Amino acid sequence: MKKHVILLADLQNESAWELMEILRSAGMVVSSCQFTAGLEFHHELSMVESHQEAPIAIVCLLAQQLNPIRLREIVQRAHDVWPSVPLVACPRVDVPRALDTNKQLVKAGFRAVAQSPAQLPALLREVEENPAAEEEPETFKGLPARNDFPLPPSLRKQRLREAFDLISSLHLASNQKEAAAIAVEKIALMAPADRWSIFVADHNDSGNDIELELLASHPCLAVKAEPAGSGSDLQGDDHSSIAATKLAQRAVIKVQSVRKASGESWILALPLFSGERVYGVLEGIRRRPDSRSFSRGELAMLNSMTTFIAAALSNSVRVAEAERLSLTDELTRLHNARYLRQFLVNEMKRARRFTSKIAALFIDLDDFKLINDFHGHLAGSYTLMEVAGVILPSVRDTDCVVRYGGDEFVVILPETAAPEAVMVAERIRSKIERHRFSGGRHLQINLTSSIGVAVFPEDALSPHQLISCADRAMYAAKAASKNCVRVATSPNLVPTGANAVDEALEGPQFQRLPDEKFIS
Repeated sequence: MKKHVILLADLQNESAWELMEILRSAGMVVSSCQFTAGLEFHHELSMVESHQEAPIAIVCLLAQQLNPIRLREIVQRAHDVWPSVPLVACPRVDVPRALDTNKQLVKAGFRAVAQSPAQLPALLREVEENPAAEEEPETFKGLPARNDFPLPPSLRKQRLREAFDLISSLHLASNQKEAAAIAVEKIALMAPADRWSIFVADHNDSGNDIELELLASHPCLAVKAEPAGSGSDLQGDDHSSIAATKLAQRAVIKVQSVRKASGESWILALPLFSGERVYGVLEGIRRRPDSRSFSRGELAMLNSMTTFIAAALSNSVRVAEAERLSLTDELTRLHNARYLRQFLVNEMKRARRFTSKIAALFIDLDDFKLINDFHGHLAGSYTLMEVAGVILPSVRDTDCVVRYGGDEFVVILPETAAPEAVMVAERIRSKIERHRFSGGRHLQINLTSSIGVAVFPEDALSPHQLISCADRAMYAAKAASKNCVRVATSPNLVPTGANAVDEALEGPQFQRLPDEKFIS
């Protein structure tokens, strides 16, 4: 079934129809929706009711520079009409953009921002594959100075050991949720309470209203508590829940610890900040009158721990973003050769276990250099984004599409034999031949492609061999007057014996990429 996308735009604008054509060429069902200055949406269909499948995204074509308040209104209105559907912004190419436009759009509530209409198909697939992308909270300035290692000097040996245990354990966390879970578990040993929770904070434009999202919560002292939502709650204590939420928001806004007696509970909220950014709040609740309030000694110790917890949350965000960027091609938003290596190694292990096949397509655009020579490199780059939009709808969601380098693309088809792989290759070749590429300037560019096909384990036993075989088959297609598909004809199985596949997987994984070092 084709994917459903809602296009939110001024339909009187020529750019809207061009964008609609790009999405439809990428194999998507597009429901156009006129949006007026009064934020009234007039759509051509009964939206989701017209499709068996809910829309994967709302694409908003922004025809002018909008202030943050106006952007927020658009996002809120769209969420009111289509709840839980991610918004993707696509500013018009002919509209000047400020340096911080992308940041402003993401802050307003858009999940992602396309640099150009041609990038949308790949970007929409990325949004669909990552439905819970996390946003970094807004930065703050003028925070109080903190020491690099601010442990209180009066800590007893036991507390000191627990503090170092917490700090060392945080280094093992691989993501924000894991870091928060480790933190609340260790904090519960250092300062027992009925519940410890960590929330991440998101500010609105005014900075006076805070949205808190629970990362981790740890009940201790054998107290059974329901899962926390937006703010902690202790088995139906609504007053404590509301008071705790307000106190946590206050701690984030003022960037200082707050403790208070409210109803049946003692509540403590400590902001988590690193550098000049507030990441969230550490919240503790003790039930009265069974427990005493949080002491000054506990407050000093916990304040010192917040520095390390915030640093762990900050580092996990940076690491996750760095990993994502290292596996993504910045121009086309497809996967890159580093991701290809990981994907192929894992798929080959799975194929060996279940005795299945893996097909690789090596796609090279014929005479692509002529586009750069006649129309310029910007038109060439835009055309590559359009090619990505043609290839993506031609394969399954479980397949892997990679920009291998320059004008070369690789498609990996798990559980696919040679005949089926040739059908997919021919479909891609035919689509590229029929498509008229605009180059971002309403050009009518004709392109063809030469595609080589190789299959594991018939043609190769390792990732390196599989890509090499498909590459050689592609050159055979080039030699056969181009614009055709060729299949690897001669096996490249060098290792023999019972451990042949293991030996093949341990060797170099890929040949040299253009202008890059070996990736292995």
